[in-house]
Amino acid sequence: MSPSAQQPQLNLAQTPDYRESYANSVQVRVSVWDFQLVFGLASSESPEQVTIRNHQAIFLSPQQAKALWNVLGQNLAQYEQAFGTLNLEPKSHNFPQGPVN
Repeated sequence: MSPSAQQPQLNLAQTPDYRESYANSVQVRVSVWDFQLVFGLASSESPEQVTIRNHQAIFLSPQQAKALWNVLGQNLAQYEQAFGTLNLEPKSHNFPQGPVN
C-alpha cells in the first residue's frame, strides 16, 4: 500500500451471539492449515490434581496467528513497562494455616 493511500474506516459491531468469558488455561493445537486455541478454566482441589474445563475453541489461519502473536507481544511489552515484569513461575507464598475468619 502506498503512503498516500487512505486507510478504510473500521466499524466494530458485536453480533447477537457475542459473548465474553474468562480463561486461565489455553491449549494451542497446530496443523498445516490452522492454529486452534482452546480456552478453559483450570481449578485444583488438591496439589496432585488439576481439572481443566474447556469452554471455547478458536481456529486461526497461520497468518492471523502471527498477527495475534505480534499484537500480544506489543501489548505485553507496554504492560510490563507500565506495571513491571510478569513472572510465569509463581513465587512461594507463606499462607497462614488454619481457618480464616
